[in-house]
Amino acid sequence: MRADGAAAASGPYVLGVDSGGSGLRVALGAVGLSAPVATTVCAGPVRTGPAGIDAGHLLEQLLPATRRLLERCGGQDGSGIDAVAIGAAGMATLGGQLRAELPSALEDALGVRRLALAADAVTAYAGALGQRPGAVVAAGTGMIALGTDLTGWRRADGWGHLLGDSGGGAWIGRAGLDAAMRAHDGRRGGSAALLSRLEAVFGPAPELPGLLYPRADRPAVLASFAPEVAACAGHDPVAAGILREAAEHIAGAAAAVCPEAGADGEPCEVGLTGGLFRMGDPLLVPLREELSRQVPQARAVPGSGDPLTGALSIARALATGDLRLPRHPTLLRVPDEGPEQSPE
Repeated sequence: MRADGAAAASGPYVLGVDSGGSGLRVALGAVGLSAPVATTVCAGPVRTGPAGIDAGHLLEQLLPATRRLLERCGGQDGSGIDAVAIGAAGMATLGGQLRAELPSALEDALGVRRLALAADAVTAYAGALGQRPGAVVAAGTGMIALGTDLTGWRRADGWGHLLGDSGGGAWIGRAGLDAAMRAHDGRRGGSAALLSRLEAVFGPAPELPGLLYPRADRPAVLASFAPEVAACAGHDPVAAGILREAAEHIAGAAAAVCPEAGADGEPCEVGLTGGLFRMGDPLLVPLREELSRQVPQARAVPGSGDPLTGALSIARALATGDLRLPRHPTLLRVPDEGPEQSPE
């Protein structure tokens, strides 16, 4: 476990948790402070099994990490934690065990009664836009868009690399590798530039299937080639075309979830968050063009915070009774609070 330096603060505390494919991150905050008091990164990602995300494995990492953060800030146990918000990749579809077991487990272990369980897209939304109406596109290896007018949620994509995530890192990488293999075969639509990059990264093209198909982390391997596509886009029309198509998919997802402009004519804010957008202009220039064409009421804004920041802000709002984001059975659930919004 790696911990970052603690800021001087006293309770009551709140806890934000971000569980993703790369690991579990935990932030301890104070109700009256916007920045984290201390953060830590646990050793590895939470396991997913036949019953979904493994609640026991999450608790095995979260509880010791929380106690260490509290000790570093002068606390002795969890009695000073007012609220916890846990955002998890796969919460919407694989979070049944978390929703069933975490409320009582966290109350028993830390005395926490206020708990929010959220999909990572919701914590990404909260990190990017706070509790304002709008839409967020979260794009890394995958891609999901989420929007709200604060009365309900609208979701588009986020269905994984086999069924969707169109325009995300794995999608771009797969399209780039396809173009490279076409060039190797002499088929139409190939790119000699991308074939050269494939060989530099993975070795001889005919060996790529044997390297790729047995891997359990195929989406991440595919996404690792996306920066190569971006690097070639300035001089290779095939690579540039892949990024234009990715931008079209991303803008289409934003269009599906973006609330209409309000009666006062204010545009819909669309936050762009996630590692994919660090590609810069090769993707962002066509994306802004597509957003202008497909979502004329939108105004693209950079995300102001990441999913861990969003989880902490949700916990803080829950502690102060000011959580305005819509409840939902799988996207944002606050146990024992009352009926949630029906699914989208």
